[in-house]
Amino acid sequence: MKAFVFPGQGAQFSGMGKELYEKSPLARELFEKANELLGFRITDIMFEGSDEDLRQTKVTQPAIFLHSIIVAKTLCEQFQPDMVAGHSLGEFSALVAAKALSFENGLQLVYQRALAMQTAGENHPGTMAAILNLPDETIEKICAGIAEIVVPANYNCPGQVVISGSIKGVDIACEQLLAAGAKRALKLNVGGAFHSPLMESAGEKLKKAIDSVSFQTPECPVYQNVSTQGEMNPEKIKANLIAQLTAPVKWTQSVQNMIAAGADDFTELGPGNVLQGLIKKIDSAVQTQGVS
Repeated sequence: MKAFVFPGQGAQFSGMGKELYEKSPLARELFEKANELLGFRITDIMFEGSDEDLRQTKVTQPAIFLHSIIVAKTLCEQFQPDMVAGHSLGEFSALVAAKALSFENGLQLVYQRALAMQTAGENHPGTMAAILNLPDETIEKICAGIAEIVVPANYNCPGQVVISGSIKGVDIACEQLLAAGAKRALKLNVGGAFHSPLMESAGEKLKKAIDSVSFQTPECPVYQNVSTQGEMNPEKIKANLIAQLTAPVKWTQSVQNMIAAGADDFTELGPGNVLQGLIKKIDSAVQTQGVS
């Protein structure tokens, strides 16, 4: 069975989408529609911007969403997955690709989410760190024992968990996790403590935006980060999207459930190849490829 997966923040690069824009009339039309909807030329930043320009959350998220969705739409008849999933931000791409959300509504929600997350990051400074080669349970126990805010945020694959929280909390956790045997504790260059309690204010803003938008039943199951299950109910999908901002991205568990449901061929749509690598680490027997 075919599964299509969509990347999240961190997959961006300068020049992303430029070749699509130049070669596909449909891609050009959608990019220009996005420029109009957003009120600024995001294509200029995507095609010519610096890494620093692209790292701004309010730019990164709509840019990755656009790249992923335009790739999916240019596939046309080839886009016939049995199930879809997205990593964090990528969940919005998956929902638009599965026709639970319109392109226009998906873009507006992603932009509102990005603005809310950037503001939350500025008002409640925090950071994230990747922890390598330590059991999930050890990471959970150590984080729970720290008085500062620090929580597991991304279960990316066996042996790779990202933690998130206050700068002090993440620093303390990194020190303790290394002492407990972690191979590495790598601080990430991000704009906030994503998927942690420090994003609560962003969650409130996102809820208002999501409640104002119409969701349809998707054409295939969407495996969501919060529940790890293939969801079809629009109301449940909306609730999971809101919860996702402060809850961990359970990517390992989601992919395992997709495989248990029959997925054996995963295609990553959008910039980069991060998800292909994670999926291979979750189960080396499945087939992976990317379309960008």
